[in-house]
Amino acid sequence: MRRLRRHVSTVVLVVLLPVLFVAGIWLGGHSDYLPGPVRDAFVADSDGRLYEEAMDLIERDYYRKVDRDRLLDTSLDSAVDSLHDRFSTYFSPKAYAQFQESTSGQFEGVGMSVEQVERGLRILTVFDKSPAQRAGLRAGDLITAVDGRAIRGMSSNEATSLIKGEAGTRVKLTVVSRGRTREVVLRRERVEVPVVQSSIERERGRKIAHVRLASFTSGAHGEVRAAVRKALDQGAEGIVLDLRDNGGGLLNEAVLVSSIFVPEGTIVSTRGRSRPERTYEATGGAISAKIPVVVLVNRESASASEIVTGALQDHDRAEVVGTRTFGKGVFQEVERLSNGGALDITVGEYFTPDGRNLGGGGVKEGKGIAPDIAAADNPRSKPDEALEKALATVAGGPQGA
Repeated sequence: MRRLRRHVSTVVLVVLLPVLFVAGIWLGGHSDYLPGPVRDAFVADSDGRLYEEAMDLIERDYYRKVDRDRLLDTSLDSAVDSLHDRFSTYFSPKAYAQFQESTSGQFEGVGMSVEQVERGLRILTVFDKSPAQRAGLRAGDLITAVDGRAIRGMSSNEATSLIKGEAGTRVKLTVVSRGRTREVVLRRERVEVPVVQSSIERERGRKIAHVRLASFTSGAHGEVRAAVRKALDQGAEGIVLDLRDNGGGLLNEAVLVSSIFVPEGTIVSTRGRSRPERTYEATGGAISAKIPVVVLVNRESASASEIVTGALQDHDRAEVVGTRTFGKGVFQEVERLSNGGALDITVGEYFTPDGRNLGGGGVKEGKGIAPDIAAADNPRSKPDEALEKALATVAGGPQGA
């Protein structure tokens, strides 16, 4: 009987193998019939094999020698570009290392902050004692090429990665300033970003703290809190939190900066297709609610800047002075890749405490935050008219305690 069972099993196996083989081929072309998890694994593996096959063919048969790593970077770049989302980026290993430096508040470059525009990069801020300042670059100048390579159409991250580089090396920028084009050669240096700058101003006989935050890099909240505490110890009776030209940064830093002024309650909530809804609450330790606060913003105040502005506005903790903000209603997460690079991709939308989404639906630019008091600085005049309006607004508020 044992021998008979073994013989029957062998016959069944011989019959089943061709059937299973044919079924496997058929399912390979009709993966929709598979259960979800099985289908995903099947198709993902098939996609991976197809990509490797194409890469192998190019590497083997292309008439010139190719760099496989560069092919990979280019293909990942193109995949992200196909999303038509200017906020999503693929970082090559080198670019990711530079990105990590920039979010830490230090990097090797020429010392300026920029924004992406159609023709290239517009300079927003030139840092004191930097190579950019010594070369005579100014806010408003337009950079159109780096080392002779046009940057029109490049993402901000891609273009700035060309400008940054090892300290001591040189970079040539093509700059348009007041209608005139010139080329400037700068020597890169180790640059420490002045994340927070603060001063005590006098308005209507009262001391007002002017605290300017350049970006929401790691540890920024600690610098803001220290500047606010020092100003209050020096007798400041109100605070202007200046977020002009601040394009954002880390979400957790936005929550922590908001918590300096908002004692309790929701700061921001987020949700996305593959992310559970999450609500971020004030962390405690806020300054006295009797101290008047103004948030000063402009069109370049975006992302984390809008989270802070929206939180203080919705909680009636501050008046907003300036112009309408950028209008970004989505947030990104950086996800590491096995090659040492990373994807910085949009994973969800964020909402202010009152439930406002500041974007225009998805990754479209939206209405942003409308100021309570409109004010704009005239770059051609020496006085900072918007700051003056913000200081006057604080000085007209209730007495501090």
